[in-house]
Parts: sequence; C-alpha cells; structure tokens
Amino acid sequence: MADTKATPKARKTPAKKAVASKKIAPKKAAVKKPAAKKAPAKATTAKTRTKRSAAASKAAPRDLRSVAVETSRNALRAGLGVYGMAYDQVLEQLEMLQSQVDEAQGKLNDRRKQAEAVYENLVKRGTAVEKDALKAFEDLELDALTDRTMLDEQMSKAKARFDDLRAKVTKTA
Repeated sequence: MADTKATPKARKTPAKKAVASKKIAPKKAAVKKPAAKKAPAKATTAKTRTKRSAAASKAAPRDLRSVAVETSRNALRAGLGVYGMAYDQVLEQLEMLQSQVDEAQGKLNDRRKQAEAVYENLVKRGTAVEKDALKAFEDLELDALTDRTMLDEQMSKAKARFDDLRAKVTKTA
C-alpha cells in the first residue's frame, strides 16, 4: 500500500478592495520586508498548558453533565406538572358534572312523585265522575226520550227558558 500524506492546502488571501476615493500614487520600487511573526501574548510552558486543559476538561464535563441532567429533569417535571394540572381539571369537571347529574336526578324523582300524586288524584276524580254518571244514567227516563210527544214538550219548555234568559240579557245590556 502506498503511504499518502495529506498536504496542507495553501490559504487563499482575500482580495483587497480598492477604495475609489483615494488616489493611487505611482509605485516606487518595492522593497520587500520580511513578514513579522506575532509574539505570543504570554509564554506558557507545556506543563501549565496540560494542567489547565486537564482541569478544564474535568470540571467542564461534570458541570455540563449536571446542568444537562438538571435541565432534563426540569423538563420532565414540567411535563408531569402539565399532566397533573390537566388531571386535576378533569377531576373538577367530573365532580361538577356529577353534582349536576345528582341535582337533575333529584328534580326528576320529585317530579315523578308529583306525577304519581296527580295521577292518583285523577283516578279518584274519575271514579267519582263515573259514579255520578252511572247515577244520572239510571235516573234518565229512556222511555220518555223515545216518546215523541214528551220530547216535544221538553223542547218547548227549554225554548221558553232560553227566550226568558235572552230577554234578561238584552235588558241588562
């Protein structure tokens, strides 16, 4: 197998923009200056760098881990809180509906009792009316109704009474 090494690619330098407001002076012979290297801000030794990175790597994951665990627990607790609130609201609504159903059932039972009482009164009244009707039917003279002359006499008496009532009503009006 052939060893292939990745060669670093050359960086492209961004093209400099020409400023239109500045006048460009004629070029003089360019003298190349060697590129100056930046001096490190602080000289650190390899020992101090490893101590810092070890301390940062140990502290950061523990802090990040504890923060992540606490955040995830809080998110879970918030979800449980939403579930708990919804459950409480459903229980309250069920209790309210149950009380409304109980109240309606009580009213219905009262009305049923009233209806039963009214029905019993109607039966009593019907029995009394039936007795009165039977008594009146027995008192009726069926022979008189079949005899035409008796019927005409009763009709003439009824007409006379009606005429008397009409006369009284017209006098008072």
